[in-house]
Amino acid sequence: MRIRFTKMQGAGNDFVVLDETRGRLNLSAAQYRFLADRHFGIGADQILTVRPAPAGSDGVDFEYVIHNADGGEVEHCGNGARCFVRYVRDKGLTTQDTIKVKVVGGVLELRLRPDGRVTVDMGAPVFDLPRIPFDPAGLTPQIRGDWQVWPLVFDKNTALPSVERSLFAPVLVAILSMGNPHAVQWVDDVDAAPVPTQGPLIEHHGAFPRRVNAGFVQVVSRSRIRLRVFERGAGETLACGTGACAAVVAGIRLGLLDACVDVDTRGGPLTIEWDGARGALTAPVLMTGPATTVFEGEIDIPE
Repeated sequence: MRIRFTKMQGAGNDFVVLDETRGRLNLSAAQYRFLADRHFGIGADQILTVRPAPAGSDGVDFEYVIHNADGGEVEHCGNGARCFVRYVRDKGLTTQDTIKVKVVGGVLELRLRPDGRVTVDMGAPVFDLPRIPFDPAGLTPQIRGDWQVWPLVFDKNTALPSVERSLFAPVLVAILSMGNPHAVQWVDDVDAAPVPTQGPLIEHHGAFPRRVNAGFVQVVSRSRIRLRVFERGAGETLACGTGACAAVVAGIRLGLLDACVDVDTRGGPLTIEWDGARGALTAPVLMTGPATTVFEGEIDIPE
């Protein structure tokens, strides 16, 4: 089967974008993995599929679904949401600057700015542990103001054999969801953080029934952080939009950051805003950043 695709990136987080507005492609998990493969396919962190709004969804303009490089469907992707806006505008699928799109976790409102960047209303963060989901059985939180951080303990018998023994020490993380689960920890130097080795341990920790994204955050100032994220099902990516939102929200709740923060990722800058500093925990998180088309083409997908 031959399909058309668009390769896009947002702060280095790269996507294969597929158009299903005229009909479903009905791809399998193996075919999504093929598209994401950087040696045999196109290469991407995730596959983003654009669909028409579901029947009966008043006020919604589109729907999109996201599959990780491992073929599994996920709930949310902030960088992907920005690429979605650029895609539907550039393809003439809409002329609107503000677009509402249905994703697994609800409805997002996205806005194309005059400078070409895209602002995404990422919705309110989720702190309710069952909804994240996070199972705290056997773990004792450390209280920090009106919130808490959790010590994750790793099982040496089930961890990856190549992991250094020092990485089995408990790791303190803030836990929340931005439509997908995140465990955020604070490090002195993000460049020296053990992202490739500790990331998989956190992703597959037994307390997270749907796995988790592992964030490593260095605070530069109250209005700037540096961030690396090991994404579930994808490994470390150059940027993670929901990870940036989770890091800033966690920093604000812990009193480390102000309401507007510039996030330096390895793929480029993002700006995150949240009014939770004033106690409005249900306020939406706003993310602004770039979205760029890299190239377009056709590819034959093995059956």
